[in-house]
Amino acid sequence: MKQIVFYWLLFISYLGFSQNYENSISFSYDNAGNQIKRELNFSISRPIADDEEPVSKNSSEINEDKLLKFFPEDIISYYPNPVQEELFLKWELIDNNQVTKIEVYSFSGQQMKVISNLEKETTTTISFKEYPSGTYTILLFYSNGEPQSITIIKP
Repeated sequence: MKQIVFYWLLFISYLGFSQNYENSISFSYDNAGNQIKRELNFSISRPIADDEEPVSKNSSEINEDKLLKFFPEDIISYYPNPVQEELFLKWELIDNNQVTKIEVYSFSGQQMKVISNLEKETTTTISFKEYPSGTYTILLFYSNGEPQSITIIKP
């Protein structure tokens, strides 16, 4: 009898753990980049039904709802922070003060990337795929010579 109960429990535990579980931890951050919430997510992956649309990620479209401003009066918006693959930047033109150049620096001060000729642009994306985990500073240079910086985290 003990063997039957043992094999029955073994079989039930196998069924429970043989599902395609996607366990993950999600973090929530405030606008300053401070972690405010950590959640453990348990979910079972399932195939997409025929009448269901898969979620597609179009990197050329900027989601206006997700753009973050460091301060409400800022003219620079960006998301996501922390960034995994791509950072989306958007800025407003005030008094024809245009962004002329964007520079990306690592925490150690190494220049990682320079994006020029942005006078006619108000948005751009920066790829972080090839960068190691760490803290990065993004400097936006304006036509009046004034720089503005934001700090980005790549986990």
